[in-house]
Amino acid sequence: MEKKKVGIIRCQQAEDLCPGTSCFRSALNGEKGFESVGPCEIIGFVTCGGCPGKKVIQRARMMIQRGAEVIALGACISKGNPIGYPCPFFEKIKELLQKNFGKEVIILEYTH
Repeated sequence: MEKKKVGIIRCQQAEDLCPGTSCFRSALNGEKGFESVGPCEIIGFVTCGGCPGKKVIQRARMMIQRGAEVIALGACISKGNPIGYPCPFFEKIKELLQKNFGKEVIILEYTH
């Protein structure tokens, strides 16, 4: 089975504290947030661009143009890992991704 190509968008605030190891492991093994799509090849790992997720749409579009079949929001955005504070704009970000790309790619709410 061929791995799906995934682009991961994470919180810019978490960038200083997290190297993305758990996101990468979960994607590569098809576990946790990736159970529904199976093992994935990571083709992009970018930040949201800062509050209120002002660059999410442009960055998702860029990764889709480069072959992403899945766009995953990092657990830092949806669950607040590791900073202990979920993104207050998570629902709006998810809604905009679904509206703009939900027919083209799979949108995952979290990574791990």
